Formats: sequence, C-alpha cells, structure tokens
Amino acid sequence: MRKFNFVDFIILIGVVIALLVGIITAKQFRQTADKQIEATSQITFQVFLRGVTVTGEGFPVIKNDKTFITIRNVPYTELKVVDVKYEPRKTFSPVAKNTLVPDPAQPSIFDAVITITDTAKITKDGAVVGGNKIKMGLPVTLEGKKYKFNGTISDVRVSSDIKIEDDGENNHVG
Repeated sequence: MRKFNFVDFIILIGVVIALLVGIITAKQFRQTADKQIEATSQITFQVFLRGVTVTGEGFPVIKNDKTFITIRNVPYTELKVVDVKYEPRKTFSPVAKNTLVPDPAQPSIFDAVITITDTAKITKDGAVVGGNKIKMGLPVTLEGKKYKFNGTISDVRVSSDIKIEDDGENNHVG
C-alpha cells in the first residue's frame, strides 16, 4: 500500500464533507430550495417606462393584450397586460400658475406604467417568476408586435393586495 500524500488527504476530506451534507439534507435538517416555497399565487406587477418615444397613433401597449417579457436579459414568456397608464412628458410652467404642463419641446415622449399579471411562487423573500425574484427596481423588457421597451418594476402585489381599475379602455393619466 502506498503512502497518502497531501492531495489524497484533501480529496478524502472533500468526499467526507459531501457525504455529511447529503445525510443532513436527507434527514431534513437542512432546508432545500423547493421547501422554501410557501405558496403559489396570482401576482400583478407594474413596469415603469420612462421616456418612451411614440410618434404614431395611440400607445402601442394595449390593455388586455399579451406582451412578451424578458427579465434580466433572459426571455421568460408572454403575460397579460392588465392596465396601461401613460402621459406625455411634463415640464414646469411659471406662466400657468406654477403647474406641470405637457412639454411642448417633447410632444412625442411619454412616461408609462404597465400593469402585468402572472402566477408566482411565493417565498419568504417575495414572489418568484421564471426563476427570478420579482422586486421593485428589477430591469425588464416588454416586447410586442410593434414595440420593445425597457423598463423597471415599480410595484409588486400578491393576489390578496390586488385592486385593478377596469374602465373598459386605456387610462390616460393627467
């Protein structure tokens, strides 16, 4: 039998540690990822689009339509658009009693809030969609037949918190 050298000793320690972790996981002393999911629930999240240039007729994202979403540059799936609110860029006007008015220098630039719904896995850290935690500030891309907009998630609501205004048409904020 040959002598053990330092590398053999390191390999032996690695195998023993891997066996111990396997035994602890099997005996349910350690929580794995699938056991952290508390529920599956319907969520809505709002995507804020800043400075969208639209020169055509109407806003291209339409309520009750589908939009393909990409989360952190990873394509996810098509989701339903629940609500669309958009308004032209505004500027401060001292002439109009110090109020905000649509910016005449940028008539085709809009800010929008798109509300989208999906089914998510609910964990202690929040909602998980497509393997990504959906939280405020997360960059997403919305893509349809006529558009591809980059935005940021500005609000996330689990089904018990959801309140959707349904007026039958797109909402113009202003």
